[in-house]
Amino acid sequence: MTGCVDQLVVREWLFGQAPEGLQKDEIHVWHVLTSLKPDQMDKLAASLSSDELGRAERFRFAKDRARYVIGRGVLRALLADYLGATAKDVRFRYSEKGKPELMPAPGRPGIQFNLAHSGDLVVYGFVKERRVGIDVEEVRFDFRTDEIAERFFSDAEREALRKLPESQRHAGFFRCWTRKEAYLKATGDGLSMPLCDFDVSLAADQPARLLATRPAASEAAKWQMQNLDFGPQYAAALIVESR
Repeated sequence: MTGCVDQLVVREWLFGQAPEGLQKDEIHVWHVLTSLKPDQMDKLAASLSSDELGRAERFRFAKDRARYVIGRGVLRALLADYLGATAKDVRFRYSEKGKPELMPAPGRPGIQFNLAHSGDLVVYGFVKERRVGIDVEEVRFDFRTDEIAERFFSDAEREALRKLPESQRHAGFFRCWTRKEAYLKATGDGLSMPLCDFDVSLAADQPARLLATRPAASEAAKWQMQNLDFGPQYAAALIVESR
């Protein structure tokens, strides 16, 4: 990853699998498909809080409920293993804009995390003592990427997208979108930060980078970004504060 010696570890989560300890110079990424067995789903659901179960029940479609239960249940399982606790005992608090984080506790490791889901895939990022953001998007062809780019991308990003060969623009759009979303999620600002206030790389032959931030130009150098490969069906990106 750019500008540091962090080790990026990417693994598929398997039911009952415990992660190895998270070191300060490591970034752990986990991914899981939303196709678990009914008994596995029941075990994950049993670890959720009453608030989480209530939110799951509010989803209209069974597929969305299952994706939420897996997303939060696996998150609890991973955090429990990192903390040496039980999944049911993991407690969260939320920022003003709704970003979840671990409830502080004496002697507890300062683990930061983020998760995202799209299609049949859920992804997670974990680091110690630093903000992290992750995003994944199923590469779809049923909406107008040009119009979205014109509305939300920065001037530099729109120009970079136009310079790509036409056959590469669709993939370039998704690289740009996931990298921008990952940064917004890492900062915790969400869409309260205008998407045009910062630039990311998007060409296939360029490393993933946060290129510029406005109005605080020095902010861009404080972050490291990484493209994540989960196959051609998905675009994904991770961003972490530099150590």
